[in-house]
Amino acid sequence: MPRDHFRSTRALFSRARGGDAIATKEEKLELEGEVVEAFPNGMFKIALDTGQDVLGYTAGKMRRYRIRINPGDRVKVEVSPYDLSRGRIVFRYR
Repeated sequence: MPRDHFRSTRALFSRARGGDAIATKEEKLELEGEVVEAFPNGMFKIALDTGQDVLGYTAGKMRRYRIRINPGDRVKVEVSPYDLSRGRIVFRYR
């Protein structure tokens, strides 16, 4: 069978279910804060500029390139809209 047949049937079935062909990805909230406490398992307690405390972990690229994070560092955190108490540290400011 031609490849176009599979593409058209896949699109047909996805539209029949009532959705788009591809679901949109969730948007993360990017917030800034300061590391308050470092826990031994690579987790950090972060005080956000908004006044909330978040439990954060280092992102994969930061672990790969061994970027160190210490208490007192300013960081950028990605937080999921589903759980605002946990986040992922994606950037450390100098």
